[in-house]
Amino acid sequence: MHAPIERCFLLSTSVKIVEQELKMRPVRGRTSGFIIGEDTILWKGWQFGLPQFHESIIERFQPPVFFRDRMIAGRFATFEHDHAFTEQVNGSVLLQDEVRFTMRWGWPGSLIGQLLLLPHIRALLQRRFARLKRIDESEEWKKYLPEVAAAEIRR
Repeated sequence: MHAPIERCFLLSTSVKIVEQELKMRPVRGRTSGFIIGEDTILWKGWQFGLPQFHESIIERFQPPVFFRDRMIAGRFATFEHDHAFTEQVNGSVLLQDEVRFTMRWGWPGSLIGQLLLLPHIRALLQRRFARLKRIDESEEWKKYLPEVAAAEIRR
């Protein structure tokens, strides 16, 4: 992304942007604004025609270079999502996500994970990256970070 690393990091922690992409709503814990370390957030909604819930804790938080959310309740046996931000020599920011999960129900769950959930998660991450890039590299970021935009204007 061609934007300051601080902006890229902040936008990645926006509950509103995550909600738009997940198509689930936050109902408990941090339900608006920006997540920070030790926050929890419970998401509820529908996926694959079934009611879903996913509660995470932000267990590592190192602005503006890294954060990890880990599922503490939900449909997966385990679920961890690392978000890493690296400034490049050309001034751009490389955003790398790593998702690790295991399924319940033994080998049938693993098969469902590989055939159904892995492609779904990959597509979700691709849409998320595209949305963040569009917002970060346009004036749209000011809608999500009005305080930062106001501070830049004052400079």
